[in-house]
Amino acid sequence: MNIKIDKFVLSIIVVILIAYFFPEWGIPESKIPIDTISAIGISMIFFFYGLKLNPTQLKSGLKNWKLHLLVQGATFLMFPLLVLLFRPLIQNQEQETIWLAFFFLAALPSTVSSSVVMVAMAKGNIPAAIFNASISGIIGIAITPLWMGLFVDPAQTNFDFTEIYIKLIVQIILPVIIGLFLQRYFGEFARKHSSKLTLFDKSIILLIIYKSFAASFYNDIFTAVSLVDLLLIFVGVLLLFIVAFLGTGFISKKLKLSREDKITAQFCGTKKSLVHGTVFSKILFGNMATLGIILLPIMVFHATQILIISVIASKELNRQK
Repeated sequence: MNIKIDKFVLSIIVVILIAYFFPEWGIPESKIPIDTISAIGISMIFFFYGLKLNPTQLKSGLKNWKLHLLVQGATFLMFPLLVLLFRPLIQNQEQETIWLAFFFLAALPSTVSSSVVMVAMAKGNIPAAIFNASISGIIGIAITPLWMGLFVDPAQTNFDFTEIYIKLIVQIILPVIIGLFLQRYFGEFARKHSSKLTLFDKSIILLIIYKSFAASFYNDIFTAVSLVDLLLIFVGVLLLFIVAFLGTGFISKKLKLSREDKITAQFCGTKKSLVHGTVFSKILFGNMATLGIILLPIMVFHATQILIISVIASKELNRQK
């Protein structure tokens, strides 16, 4: 079986290298208006997200409440609780930052596109996958800031719930609503050109990643992170994914879900959205110097989930032939 390397993962690596060699382009004093471009880009991403949502497919997935509770419970409860178990082991400020980065990863919603694609590839419950992946992003707008508000130091990040939710409403919720309102006119067009819109989404994400890492490199933040800590991040991401994947599979069996629903639960309930991660990090943490470290686990997780789930999806498909 041939395993293709995800081009977006390679693009992230290239962008991080550019940020390392040319960090001055991404600092606040730079003449390039990256903050303005990314802010407009974020709103456009969620406007297109609203345009592409299919109300008919979402309605058809509403009935399977056990599956929905499992997926959303795994996404917003299982992941954060697993990471919370390791908080007592923190011994210094560097470990505190890394733990916070993992908790941010754990508090994020599921990703839409890759979840649905992988579920379709493994012949799972596609309408339920569309429903859960879509609704997860909406729930995350409310839940992710609440989880992070428990542990983020307001003195370091200016973490203000009122300001954060105003930004979320203006940059995310309002564009989604406008997109939904205009869907009857442009929805089919947006779905037809979904691949081109996805390219735009990824471009904005890469821009935010560049800005985050450029600031961290410029301020020598990564010099405070040891090689051991970086290794622990990679191992921690892998273990977090495996435990969540096996956990959702175990609960699926206990709930006596069908094979199709079990696939959907495991594929959707263990995904984390890099789109929401980069967007939320910009809103929740602003220009915090350690933002590059905060984004590191979600980027590693993104690559890990695509690789492992694609292998599992291929095996599921071959099993049915």
